Amino acid sequence: QVQLVESGGGLVQAGGSLRLSCAASGRIFSILNMGWYRQAPGKQRQVVAHITLPGSTAYADSVKGRFTISRDNAKNTVYLQMNSLKPEDTAVYYCNAIVMLTPTVRSDDLWGQGTQVTVSS
Repeated sequence: QVQLVESGGGLVQAGGSLRLSCAASGRIFSILNMGWYRQAPGKQRQVVAHITLPGSTAYADSVKGRFTISRDNAKNTVYLQMNSLKPEDTAVYYCNAIVMLTPTVRSDDLWGQGTQVTVSS
C-alpha cells in the first residue's frame, strides 16, 4: 500500500505564506504525476497545481504567480509554496499522486487525508 501524508497547513493572515508538504511512502517503484487540490466548504474539489515526473508544472489561473509546486523525487515528496495568500484560498488542501507500484503496475489516483489552510482577512 502507498500512503500520502500532508503537513504544513495552518492559519495565516492575508498576504502571508505557507508551505505544504506531502510525503509518499510504501510500495513505490516511481511516482508519475503529483498534485495539489483544494476543497472549500460547499464547493467541489478543484485542482490547484500538478507536476509531472520530469518536472513540468501547471497551475489553476487563480493561483498563478502566487503558488509554486515542486517535488523531490529522492524523498518521494511534493511541495506547494503558497505566497500572497488570500481569504479565498481558505480550503482543505489534498495531495494527489499516481504511482507505479512495479515497472508495469500503475496505481489508481491516490489521495492524502487533507490539511486545512485558513487565511484571515
